[in-house]
Amino acid sequence: QVQLVESGGGLVQPGGSLRLSCAASGFTLSGYAMSWVRQAPGKGLEWVSDSNMADGYTYYANSVKGRFTIARDNAKNTLYLQMNSLKPEDTAVYYCAKDFLGYGSGFDYWGQGTQVTVSS
Repeated sequence: QVQLVESGGGLVQPGGSLRLSCAASGFTLSGYAMSWVRQAPGKGLEWVSDSNMADGYTYYANSVKGRFTIARDNAKNTLYLQMNSLKPEDTAVYYCAKDFLGYGSGFDYWGQGTQVTVSS
């Protein structure tokens, strides 16, 4: 049974940092592309970043490029999102998701989400 459990969200001031974690179970993380997706209050889902296994590359939305870093620890079967220089517009529920096939293919499993609030 595939499970994704996010943690690490919270309240942070503008300019601060947070690291989100996504603990995966029921499958081997190293074999699959994984993504982070967020949903701001009153808005739709926004893809944030992808760690693609097929080409070993990482991909970022323009809104977070240079500030966020996606990483994985395959030994711990855990995906991370390091978020630096946070802005109020980064406030959202952040979800990790298992890619259906690879980068850009959509998602077949989602976590429950973790709230990130950027405010002074």
